[in-house]
Amino acid sequence: MSDQDSPDSQDNAAIPEPGPRPWIVLQTTYDVEAWIDSYNRDLQAVVWKRGKANPVGQGICFALELGGEIYLHTTSEGNVLLDVSEEASWVTPVISAASGVAPPAGSVWLMADDKLTQLVLGLSGMIATTRIVLEHDFKLRKNGYLR
Repeated sequence: MSDQDSPDSQDNAAIPEPGPRPWIVLQTTYDVEAWIDSYNRDLQAVVWKRGKANPVGQGICFALELGGEIYLHTTSEGNVLLDVSEEASWVTPVISAASGVAPPAGSVWLMADDKLTQLVLGLSGMIATTRIVLEHDFKLRKNGYLR
């Protein structure tokens, strides 16, 4: 790799955050797992290009067909964090049913990574677009998810 290819030599401001992608409804666990793998590679590529060393707050934003957004981030401990916007609070029963996790007191959900496939499968028919997010404030320290 040449010096020109290293993340430090890139003008981070010149590399835009990727825009929304139309969602294609996923119907099987195989479809979801393939999508997760593909999106993970895309996210890592964007993070590398931007030279972002700290993965906190990076993830995916699901824009829902009926309004609102869900931000998804996976932690280094293997947990899934969801931040459900107020406009998307209508989807809380679906998230709970798909993941088997009780709704939190606030907007940030914490669940084991083995819930991710079922969660995405359960939400699939309600998603309009997705986009990579490089910085989202999950209030991670305030909520005790980071120490």
